[in-house]
Amino acid sequence: MSLFRKKSIDLLMSESGKSGAALKKELGALDLTMLGIGAIIGTGIFVLTGVAAAEHAGPALVLSFILSGLACVFAALCYAEFASSVPVSGSAYTYSYATFGEMMAWLLGWDLILEYGVAASAVAAGWSGYFQGLLAGFGIELPHALTSAYDPSKGTFIDVPAIVIVLLITFLLTQGVRKSARFNAVMVVIKVAVILLFIAVGVWYVKPENWTPFMPFGFSGVAAGAATVFFAYLGFDAVSTAAEEVRNPQRNMPIGIIASLVVCTFLYIAVSLILTGIVPYDQLGVKNPVAFALNYINQDWVAGFISLGAITGITTVLLVMLYAQTRLFYAISRDGLLPSLFAKVSERKQVPLVNSWVTGIAVSIFAGVIPLNKLAHLTNIGTLFAFTTVAIGILVLRKTEPNLKRSFMVPFVPVIPLLAVAFCTYLALQLPATTWLSFGGWLAVGLVIYFLYGRKHSKLNEGHAGQKQVS
Repeated sequence: MSLFRKKSIDLLMSESGKSGAALKKELGALDLTMLGIGAIIGTGIFVLTGVAAAEHAGPALVLSFILSGLACVFAALCYAEFASSVPVSGSAYTYSYATFGEMMAWLLGWDLILEYGVAASAVAAGWSGYFQGLLAGFGIELPHALTSAYDPSKGTFIDVPAIVIVLLITFLLTQGVRKSARFNAVMVVIKVAVILLFIAVGVWYVKPENWTPFMPFGFSGVAAGAATVFFAYLGFDAVSTAAEEVRNPQRNMPIGIIASLVVCTFLYIAVSLILTGIVPYDQLGVKNPVAFALNYINQDWVAGFISLGAITGITTVLLVMLYAQTRLFYAISRDGLLPSLFAKVSERKQVPLVNSWVTGIAVSIFAGVIPLNKLAHLTNIGTLFAFTTVAIGILVLRKTEPNLKRSFMVPFVPVIPLLAVAFCTYLALQLPATTWLSFGGWLAVGLVIYFLYGRKHSKLNEGHAGQKQVS
């Protein structure tokens, strides 16, 4: 059946190196690790920690981060094996094309469009809020109508700062992956330094009595907290979209994926312990819990640096989300499931130029005009769906391609992939029913697009050599 036709690994690899369509290989292991940290550390650590502690987990927030981190570690090992075996742009979309077939690959691609696109729009709106706060500190205020998305009841019509930052990041991405990676690395160093500053200052003000009771809402609260702070881990999978721009991807991809996740997990655990040790958990339900904790102990000068760290943190998340979205569109378009303009690469810059601007303009419109509060909740379930599928894909590929060269292999198969599936499914079940219904609706729209366009325009319809038909 054409719905389940697969692309062989050989065909995927050969397409990635075609003359005139190749992306420039400029990234190493450190670049990938920085991209991962850039994508992961953002609004999660600066915003969600307080809400999760106050409303769900209490001081046991650290267990929530560990629970979410375990789900991501198991999934990251699976991503690392795929990335080292099939170093091609597209992340879970490409991996699914080789294991489950075209329709499932499209659904994964459609799912990742939700993850990267909606997350980028929501993050841009968050960046706008922090930036306006920074301007207010200098006595500068923008006209109220231009400060947030369309909401006549509040007198706002368009979020100009959100639009501007998306377009600026898009311009940076069109200048080449090397420049984008350098900018990201500088921003990552700043925000990690700010987090380490918080740890170094805050650790001296921890009061162990604030950790009692440790689990005020029970384990169900820890689980709900894990589902909430899972958003803080989003992004490490975006590293795998860079595969075609990496030197020696078989070695460097696993290093970048796993190292970035390990670094961020340790930082999250340290911050959550210190945060709940400084401030009683029931007082942390604020929008800026890290800065609030520093003000609580009269360290206002450090709180100012935290605002700087939040802005740089959110900027790098936006950069990597937009980057991942363009590379995803590039991979899907190359397969014919989206219009070919998304796969055109600039000969001078060696980046998908038109793709980048179309993506940037679309995201800027969403961020600037459409309130995304409810839609942003879909990002978590979309990511968990992708993680689960990749983990199952490892089990399938071990059976169907036993002789495939794997520079990195998931240990203890099938235990690790099954643990990834179990953890991700458990966290997904903690999400509200409305989120599941909305996600089902998103996938239904994706199926309509596939049957109206993608199935007919697929490159596999053209009888390309190397395709693998499955009935």
